[in-house]
Amino acid sequence: MPPCGVYSRNYAEDMATVRTPFHWGLLIILLLLLAFFPSFATYYWLTLMIFMCIFVINTLGLHILLGCAGQISLGHSAFMGVGAYTSAILTAKVGIPFLFALPLAGIVTGLVGLIFGFPSVRVKGFYLALVTLGAQFILVYVIEHLEITGGTNGMTCPFASIGPWVLDTPAKIYWLTMAVTGVMIFFTHNLTRTRVGRALIAVRDNDIAAEVLGVDVVYYKLLAFFIGCFFTGIAGSLWAHYLTSVHPDQFPLYNSILYLGAIIVGGIGTLFGAITGAIVMRGFDEAIRIATPALAELFPTLGANIAPAIGPMVYGLVIMIFLIFEPRGLHHAWERLKSSIRLWPFAY
Repeated sequence: MPPCGVYSRNYAEDMATVRTPFHWGLLIILLLLLAFFPSFATYYWLTLMIFMCIFVINTLGLHILLGCAGQISLGHSAFMGVGAYTSAILTAKVGIPFLFALPLAGIVTGLVGLIFGFPSVRVKGFYLALVTLGAQFILVYVIEHLEITGGTNGMTCPFASIGPWVLDTPAKIYWLTMAVTGVMIFFTHNLTRTRVGRALIAVRDNDIAAEVLGVDVVYYKLLAFFIGCFFTGIAGSLWAHYLTSVHPDQFPLYNSILYLGAIIVGGIGTLFGAITGAIVMRGFDEAIRIATPALAELFPTLGANIAPAIGPMVYGLVIMIFLIFEPRGLHHAWERLKSSIRLWPFAY
């Protein structure tokens, strides 16, 4: 529901993302803050922002797959590993420049996603979750046993570079990750307005009805896997070239559940929910990492036994609370809050 006095005079205004002067003002302020962030941020905050951008890109891929097409995935962490290793191999061993390795990592990951997306033609829901869960273990096993990936020792790769400019500091790579994240958000936002996006939503809502209406269900399910895994491959490439090292232990099943939790917390099927869910869950992850030593000192008898379990316990509790009390996520809560403010002091 738009604010009072805001109405559309044509289709372009109706589809506009930023419509009011207030919204434009907020957008400009946000862009200015992001632009000047490296000038006053410390190393810690720059690193946190880079990891958060990578987390958002990964969650956007799962949003297209689950939120738009209704195809669940519990293997997104392993798909991210495919993108990271692909980019590392292309730059470190083949000698391909980073700007070419970045999209190639997304394409290779998308093609690998297609392999595990084929079962979605015949199964859905819980059974598809088990298939993608198998992808998580299969891909990590393959990575650990390939010679070109370095096996269980992992491998190193160079810093990201654009021509002669080497992005070897957090301040430099911040601009790259922020630019890529902006492009991915823009693409995801506009995807749902296209013929492809409408078809994906139709498949999500009722694939049988969509097929009756002429939608090629098989094609769009596989396309959703390709696009979703393409995003994840891009995130993996950025991850690899920021850390300059990749290891199989960096892509556990735990991360796949974390990405799924971000979609649930933010709100399934909404772009705003995917972004806010990723930011909130990544914030929880960082807060838990900081609070764990203090809790270990507070409960010395538990010590190291409780420390590894704090994260999963908190994430599980947060997901349970949202599923019970706010199943439509932060997006619905935000929309409800905006409506109540615009209608105040009336209750209807």
